[in-house]
Amino acid sequence: MAGSTSIRGKKVLGRRGEDEACLYLVGKGHTILERNWRTSHLEIDIVSLDKNGIHFVEVKSRTAPLEADPQDSVTYTKQKRITKAAMSYLGKMDKKLVSGDTEVFFDVAAVIFDGDRTIVEYFPQAYIPIYI
Repeated sequence: MAGSTSIRGKKVLGRRGEDEACLYLVGKGHTILERNWRTSHLEIDIVSLDKNGIHFVEVKSRTAPLEADPQDSVTYTKQKRITKAAMSYLGKMDKKLVSGDTEVFFDVAAVIFDGDRTIVEYFPQAYIPIYI
């Protein structure tokens, strides 16, 4: 039973972090298009749109004290999965929202819960996928 509580706890923490990241993004002028968008076995935490383009945002949430920075857990393998999901999303999305020259960004939001404080660190253009 302890394992299921741990998984549930991680899901609750992740949901809280995504809520905080969305509030942060909206405060910065983003419109949230999707949350937890899925295709097959791939997922994008947040898809948002601002005056600069469309953003695919990976959210990493942690509770203090930290063993490592949350953004460091967005590994190359995770980046490839997000990129693959983003390509699928772009192929299916409403073409009225974006044009062929709309910029695409891959961002990371690190959310840290420290007692009564919530810290959101936003890393726009955290990585740029390399297409071969």
